[in-house]
Amino acid sequence: MRRIVAASVAALATVAIVSAGNPAQAAAGPFGHTATGTVFNPNPVQELGLENLTDSKDADDAVFGPAYHRKTLTDLDGSGTLTGAYVRVKSTTGKPATAVGGAFPDWHRDADQFEQVMGYYWVTTAQHYLQQLGFGSTLRPVNQRQIELRIDQFGGDNSFFRDDKANITLGKGGVDDAEDAEVIVHEYGHSVQDGQVPGFGTTPESGAIGEAFGDYLAVAVTSWAAGVPTRTPEACVADWDSTSYTSTVPHCLRRLDGTKVYPGDVVGEVHADGEIWSRALWDIRSALGDTRGSTLIVEAQFGFAVDTTFAAAAATTVATAQRLYGSAAANAVRAAFAARGIR
Repeated sequence: MRRIVAASVAALATVAIVSAGNPAQAAAGPFGHTATGTVFNPNPVQELGLENLTDSKDADDAVFGPAYHRKTLTDLDGSGTLTGAYVRVKSTTGKPATAVGGAFPDWHRDADQFEQVMGYYWVTTAQHYLQQLGFGSTLRPVNQRQIELRIDQFGGDNSFFRDDKANITLGKGGVDDAEDAEVIVHEYGHSVQDGQVPGFGTTPESGAIGEAFGDYLAVAVTSWAAGVPTRTPEACVADWDSTSYTSTVPHCLRRLDGTKVYPGDVVGEVHADGEIWSRALWDIRSALGDTRGSTLIVEAQFGFAVDTTFAAAAATTVATAQRLYGSAAANAVRAAFAARGIR
């Protein structure tokens, strides 16, 4: 899962659109509409604990049944499409998800429209996570813009964010990426950082920080929204998507609890090197709790340079902890980075 800069570059979903005449929605403005739908929460491997699940070319099967959950889709514009305050879904491999008689049809994972609902729900949920931390109220807003989310336009087993267009493309190779909430939120993490520091991630170390934050946000958001997993490790990222390209159990795209240390374990590849930074973020969250840990991690990023180094970003994060929560928190953050060799 990667970030493309400038020139480089779930299922049973019934959604009933609430009437535009609802006074409460009218008071909420153009994006005050809600709908209900069924999604993976966050993915079937994590929830069911079935590491032997396979994609089988998008085939639906009864085994997926318990992993479908009805949820409320919020912040919609009332048009009957998946268009809202924070995301507009676009798809070219299947017909756009649109309302029929006030409701979306019941799609399974073998229908592209299922992934469209997944994409909308999880991007919006990620934004709600940031807002409940205080961003947009007691703290500066973070990425409160409408992004375009492109479903299945890329045939490779990869997804990416483009900062020149502020859009996310979710690939369809292997397990379709939009079937795994942690892949969706990882890519949204790149959009978050770009919203805070336009063009962020221009060097190997800043690029690694970007990949690490995407992994961290994926776990933080899904644990907040779906509960801490009990059948798979919480630190495992993209349990379902990774079944297509990993052979060891548990299946993980990457983990947040690795043992890599700077600079000895640096290999010059942003995803691999990002595991150094993400472990530090994981330890900060473990020491301070999700609310304080995630708040200072996100707030610190406003102070990053587009080409920041591990050392400079760590110093900014320590200073942010001191400002927000005092010396004890700052010392815990400093220790988390020091354990990874970042000083």
